[in-house]
Amino acid sequence: MNNAGVLDGNLLVILNDNDMSISPPVGALNRYLAQLMSGQFYAAARNVGKNVLKQVPPLLELAKRLEQHAKGMVVPATLFENFGFNYIGPINGHDLDSLIPTLENIRSLEGPQFLHVVTKKGHGYKLAEADPVTYHGPGKFDPAVGIVKPSTPSKPTFTQVFGKWLCDMAAQDKRLVGITPAMREGSGLVEFEKLFPERYYDVGIAEQHAVTFAAGMACEGVKPVVAIYSTFLQRAYDQLIHDVALQKLPMVFALDRAGLVGADGATHAGAYDIAFVRCIPNMSMATPADERECRQLLTTAYEQDHPVCVRYPRGAGVGVEPLPDLSSLPFGKGEIRRQSTAPRAGENGNTQPRIAISAFGTLLYPALQVAEAVDATVANMRWAKPLDEALVRELASSHDAIVTVEDGCIAGGAGAAVSEALAAAGISLPVLHLGLPDQFIEHGDPAKLMALQGLDAPGIERSIRQRFLNQQA
Repeated sequence: MNNAGVLDGNLLVILNDNDMSISPPVGALNRYLAQLMSGQFYAAARNVGKNVLKQVPPLLELAKRLEQHAKGMVVPATLFENFGFNYIGPINGHDLDSLIPTLENIRSLEGPQFLHVVTKKGHGYKLAEADPVTYHGPGKFDPAVGIVKPSTPSKPTFTQVFGKWLCDMAAQDKRLVGITPAMREGSGLVEFEKLFPERYYDVGIAEQHAVTFAAGMACEGVKPVVAIYSTFLQRAYDQLIHDVALQKLPMVFALDRAGLVGADGATHAGAYDIAFVRCIPNMSMATPADERECRQLLTTAYEQDHPVCVRYPRGAGVGVEPLPDLSSLPFGKGEIRRQSTAPRAGENGNTQPRIAISAFGTLLYPALQVAEAVDATVANMRWAKPLDEALVRELASSHDAIVTVEDGCIAGGAGAAVSEALAAAGISLPVLHLGLPDQFIEHGDPAKLMALQGLDAPGIERSIRQRFLNQQA
């Protein structure tokens, strides 16, 4: 708007004002729009004038020409007019008999135009009108009765695990604040807001501001936890580097929706967080394998004196119940979850390589399933940065090949970190990287999408057999 206002071009900006983002609206701009809408005197005067003059076209045209002058006498100029726009509205966006002619008339106007359209989120479906947050992205439901809750309790989601951890940690440490860029429900901060309203900050759909705002608080001894979708942290990459990492500020980024997210498609896939965080100095990245590790690694991240990201997928995991306490796990350390009993290649006449699988995140569990079929060692790496290089060297010294598995992009990802560590140590052995390919993944059922990328158990097994065992799965 700042640019358009001085260029004086023929530009139309339409503000769809439905008093919502995804979470309830927040901030000064929302308050300003509410005040603008409450100018009943101006709205009433304008409507009365139109009703009186609508049968007299010449007088109506004169009234239109005098409208800007009249507005100035009734209400002060709007924010948008001060930017050089001709403000028109507010008008009912659901009244197409008014909206369409208005848009047609605006086409003939010169200069920047600003049309304020007021709508109601969920309009036309009473259940959605009454609960626009829940119905923002509900998935399948019965239109006659709305969203039907499952008859049996579902496993807690990673989002719920995070939300419970946040409340528990806040009760223990009064320095903690929770920050979200308009994703209170999606990121699991509803209960936190109820319990700690003075320590809850929704900054609106403004990811860049969320990160810098948190950085400023961290400079003053506060412990910010920024709850943000993996894909949306990309919007604040500059702030992540210059405002957070450069100062080595102690902050936690809870990255929800890591990996493929299904119906939301390529725009929401958290495919790149490992790659873009791993290359930033002072930053760390944890990759919990299940719900219990997610809670523990959040605590580990909170205990550090530098920024740490904890990434976890949408939905539920395998169902490993989190521990009730706030225990942590060793920083930057993985673990062996299964040990192969197969001999090395060349030992006892064996011709097949002894394989180690380095699993990052929730793909640990399909990796364990595959390991039973091919007798492989499985390492739960837990950290993409710092990488447990000692564990990588241990695997390399006792195996003939390494397979890395992750639900992020292969290019620059956790598997790439393993290869870099091996190269730095002067170790040469075959490495197979399994992860998301160098392409955008379309929307669909997450399990089907993972299968299509070869990241379910059959796909991982197939890749291992084809590469190392000269077999078809």
